[in-house]
Amino acid sequence: MIAQASIETVFETARVEEVIGDFVNLKRAGSNLKGLSPFVDEKSPSFMVSPVKQIWKDFSSGKGGNVVSFLMEHEHFTYPEAIRYLAKKYNIELEETVQTDEDLAVANEKESMYLVSEFASKYFQDILWNNEEGKAIGLSYFKERGFTSDTIKKFNLGYSPESWDAFTKEALGKGYKLDYLEKTGLSIVKEDKQFDRFKGRVMFPIQSMSGRVLGFGGRILTNDKKAAKYLNSPESDIYHKSKVLYGIYHAKQAIAKHNNCYLVEGYTDVIQFNQAGIENVVSSSGTALTPDQIRLINRLTPNITVLFDGDAAGLRASVRGIDLILEAGMNVKVCTFPDGDDPDSFAKKTSYDDLVRYLEENAKDFIQFKASLLMLDAKNDPIKKADLIRDMVVSISKIPDRIKREIYIQECARIMDISEDVLFNTLAQLVKKDISDANKQFKSDQKAFDVVKNDVVAKTNKVDIQYELEHQIIQILLLYGNIEEEFEDVVYKANEEGELYEHKEMNSYKVYQRIYLSLQEDEVELANPIFAAIYKDVIDYYNRTEQFEIEQYLQQIPEEIAQEVTSILMNEEKEVIHNWEGQQIIVKLKEQSISQYVTETILTLRWYLVNKIIDELKTNIIQQNQDDNTEILSMVRDYLGLTNVFSKKLGRVMSRHH
Repeated sequence: MIAQASIETVFETARVEEVIGDFVNLKRAGSNLKGLSPFVDEKSPSFMVSPVKQIWKDFSSGKGGNVVSFLMEHEHFTYPEAIRYLAKKYNIELEETVQTDEDLAVANEKESMYLVSEFASKYFQDILWNNEEGKAIGLSYFKERGFTSDTIKKFNLGYSPESWDAFTKEALGKGYKLDYLEKTGLSIVKEDKQFDRFKGRVMFPIQSMSGRVLGFGGRILTNDKKAAKYLNSPESDIYHKSKVLYGIYHAKQAIAKHNNCYLVEGYTDVIQFNQAGIENVVSSSGTALTPDQIRLINRLTPNITVLFDGDAAGLRASVRGIDLILEAGMNVKVCTFPDGDDPDSFAKKTSYDDLVRYLEENAKDFIQFKASLLMLDAKNDPIKKADLIRDMVVSISKIPDRIKREIYIQECARIMDISEDVLFNTLAQLVKKDISDANKQFKSDQKAFDVVKNDVVAKTNKVDIQYELEHQIIQILLLYGNIEEEFEDVVYKANEEGELYEHKEMNSYKVYQRIYLSLQEDEVELANPIFAAIYKDVIDYYNRTEQFEIEQYLQQIPEEIAQEVTSILMNEEKEVIHNWEGQQIIVKLKEQSISQYVTETILTLRWYLVNKIIDELKTNIIQQNQDDNTEILSMVRDYLGLTNVFSKKLGRVMSRHH
């Protein structure tokens, strides 16, 4: 278990903008930072980070919280894992108490698989550097590929011995369970024996964006024709090949910095480029590019440059991935290398300056690249040329941005020497078909959701004033609760004749005390159960803490209210809903004092609740249809008198809400 003092040190040291900046490309937006949501696929940024409050909010998915909750959501860390990750990032030494057998038993299955994978990575590295077989075979291979010792260590490259069960024996001897060795695919388990999946292979650990080992790629070094040249870890709870990019951990900061990502095919392409000085490069690990992999890059940059070797057949197969990139609304360029070269071999023999210059000069826009590639096939065949043009228009139709589509159509017309009108008509037909297909799917889905939709529309067309006012009270408590302000109190005093009169005086209160006393005075309870839970929790925290610090409060906040608290704290970053004043909902303006804002909010809530009572009384008169409604009408008059008092105190005439 991690000592509480260490956890507090981590929270005090870690900066939410620095940590999230490792995963999301953030840009300044006033006092905050914004970026594309790392949780959903989106074109416009809705992800906000507040360096001042040390919190984040994703308005697309509704997720939010502090630096630890981000790691738990994004990297699927447990709480202790997130603390350890931050401690490592900020070089904080954690004080830990000894874990009991019960504590170890609680560790979930995924965590056990991560631990096994981490152990395997260290084992393969140790064999590579310190074992005679590892040095003679594995290390020699990497050196022959031109990798330096620093590069080999940077990518944690390793070697798995030729022996059938060397790794499995070692792992079992260290206390790792066979069940997890099998689930990660490191060991193959048969009825009467178990053996290593990667025996006799050089090892490439595959890491997540945060650096966790998810799986491995292993390359065989013998000429065994029955064995696959490259072997990957099988799919597991922690390794999904279609959602992983090799090298993303080492590339993420460079990708964001250069606002471009180079996409290659193999492990050694990534490593050789890194060694050459170009770090913003990742690999799809020999698989066809997937939407999940594209989204991973899109979190860091909207620009991808795909690097191909000179193999024409491979080029045509890889071109299909470009349409997926375009469909994601990203900008894509393509760069090929001379015949006989791939990114690995070209980077190995080229200086950094020459390599950068080559990439800049030879990176073509996708339409130019596709035209030059496919025209080789078409040559003077009009039918093939027509198919080629249609193929290019299909790619253009995938682009969501209409302006970009039009520009590409014009470019395509120029390159292919064909009328723009013909291309626009073809594009229109394709887009129309896509819309038609989408509409059919929509109508099919719509039948199941009509009832829900109508309910949502009914709710959104009418603002829930009480909800907004209660939301406002919680926001005041969180943002200003510990601030001391002067509030006007009205007390009754007797004059010389013994008559009572109103006397106004200014008294000092902390904002949370004023709100608590005001709601207690009227015996008002918040109707929304989440707001009521937050209200109770925040008031309790204020009462037991001398100095309220939002960062400290967020550390101990109950999970069931954490999302809503973050939403409220970040709500001021969102555009204020139109016509609050018309709805009698007060929005704090910069020139307003906090005491005025608090007083108006409380009075408005009281006014609204009294009006609800008046409406209920009127409804009772209509429903009961009694001859004598004197008592109810008297109550209505009394309550109407209260609303007049509230209006007077608010300093403005408030129209009745219907």
